[in-house]
Amino acid sequence: MITHYPVSQLGHANHGWLKSRHHFSFGHYYNPSRIGFGTLRVINDDWVAPNTGFATHPHRNMEIISFVRSGAITHKDSEGNQGVTPSGQVQVMSAGSGISHSEYNRSKEPLTFYQIWIEPNQYDVTPRWDAKAFPSQASDQELPLLVSGYPEDSEQALFIHQHARIYGGLLNQGTEIEHSIEHQVYVLCSKGSIEIVDGAQSQVLNAGDGAEVSKQQQIIIKALGDAEVVVIDAPRH
Repeated sequence: MITHYPVSQLGHANHGWLKSRHHFSFGHYYNPSRIGFGTLRVINDDWVAPNTGFATHPHRNMEIISFVRSGAITHKDSEGNQGVTPSGQVQVMSAGSGISHSEYNRSKEPLTFYQIWIEPNQYDVTPRWDAKAFPSQASDQELPLLVSGYPEDSEQALFIHQHARIYGGLLNQGTEIEHSIEHQVYVLCSKGSIEIVDGAQSQVLNAGDGAEVSKQQQIIIKALGDAEVVVIDAPRH
């Protein structure tokens, strides 16, 4: 089953320096029917103005993933981790027993990224941060695996404390791929347009849209134009 959430129906915040679209309830946006999707708790589509950002603030017991689409995030945290994650890279932070961090756009260009929160399957772990670059070329076979909580994926993906996987990357127009589902997936179209098919049902997603896919073991993703896609496969509660 596919449930489509067009960008026009998402929660919205505009703080001047920060503009955000909320796929689930977050901050001042509250929708009792949109609290999360299983263990997937937050997806924010964020735009951050140059030389601004999120001042130091705390987190606890959450896996926080940033998929950078343009610009770069400058990260610093209370564990002594710091780094710059540019477009085409992903960063993860296990908040665990407690961590404080800041995220800034130190450049002269806007920063855009997906901020994704997944509930962990282990609590009060030692906080950690990591980042990694992934292939920048479009794929015609499968979406690259970016993040995983499975030991067998440790060589290719960033680790999180949850049995979830996040895939993402570019697809050229006309590309059609089959994507297996372990739990349930949330599909994001960040650029272009795609069609997702789960047997008898299909749905077109345009830039900024999201879609929940449940009770399926596989979907087909068709790139209707050059597109960027993120697929989050996370457990139910």
